[in-house]
Amino acid sequence: MRVCVVTFPIGEAGTVPLSQLIDILHTVSKKVYLITGGAGYTFFRQNRKIHTYEVEHRAGTNAFTRAINYVWTQLRISCKLMRLTRSVDLWIFFIGGEGLILPLLTAKLLGKNVIIASAGSGFKVAQAQRDPLTKVLALLQSITYCLADRIIMYSERLVEEHNLQKYRNKISIAHKHFLDLDKFKTKKRFDERDNLVGYIGALSNAKGIPNLLEAISKVLRRGNRISFLIGGDGELRGKVKEYSNRENLNGKVKFVGWIPHDELPKYLNNLKLLILPSYTEGLPNIILEAMACGTPVLATGVGAIPDVIKDNETGFIMEDNSPECIARNVVRALNHPNLGKIAGNAHALVEQEYTYEVAVKEYRNILASLK
Repeated sequence: MRVCVVTFPIGEAGTVPLSQLIDILHTVSKKVYLITGGAGYTFFRQNRKIHTYEVEHRAGTNAFTRAINYVWTQLRISCKLMRLTRSVDLWIFFIGGEGLILPLLTAKLLGKNVIIASAGSGFKVAQAQRDPLTKVLALLQSITYCLADRIIMYSERLVEEHNLQKYRNKISIAHKHFLDLDKFKTKKRFDERDNLVGYIGALSNAKGIPNLLEAISKVLRRGNRISFLIGGDGELRGKVKEYSNRENLNGKVKFVGWIPHDELPKYLNNLKLLILPSYTEGLPNIILEAMACGTPVLATGVGAIPDVIKDNETGFIMEDNSPECIARNVVRALNHPNLGKIAGNAHALVEQEYTYEVAVKEYRNILASLK
């Protein structure tokens, strides 16, 4: 089948999951097209193996201009889609795709099959960010899920968590995650690492960053010999630095900004523990990458995370992401008598289950069922 992946214009963080999906589709599809924007277009425009088309998007300064610009971007995507309709058999709506109602309607009117490959819930992210457009996104998402021919989720857990039980007959479970184990591997022995705890990801409310900063203050006030590293960028960058200065965290917390993907193994191999205190997730790549580098993960039990992290076996799960809970669990994890063994279990799990071959097989079966 000739496949086109459609995303809303994305940032740097979206290029890794998008790249993984494209790599899988190369194996199972006759020809691959891509409609995207932002960092997605910049990343793929020189790739001659796929046909990439750019869609620009401008973010508004208030709810009204954001809504107008959002609709305008959807119209642009729809135009690209119509031009490609004779070359494409199947449309896969990926990052941000669950809200693209106009392009999805266009594809359906043109008689094409449509898959929504959910990378997470835009509605739940908006809810965590207290976005004034949350209800609008919820409505759009419910309509697109209703219209789609197939919905791909990372885990059975997400079906219930996203309230998608009524679409159960057209939901398939598959992940597009696979690791380059030549790059993401243990390079520094676990017992040689300092008590360095890290967070790597977007600096946003949805990721629980304000709670994490409060938790760091609590851990340090108790006199624990622990230092922290925060890598990433986002809307809360200014507030993160402001809070750090106000609470005098600069001596114990190192801010390294955005970390290029190729440099992640170096940082992950220096951590004793990675934290992910998110309100909502699908299945974050950073968790699997940390585990491949022999770094245990402490995370909230949202999305597909509990499928990978079993508390005290392959990592640590927090009851919630309140500052008190995060602080308590950081100390619990670092004081665990078998922390090195847990790191080894985590490495063995991703090495066995998150391979390119497994991901390709799952997608091949789904696409074959739509022929």
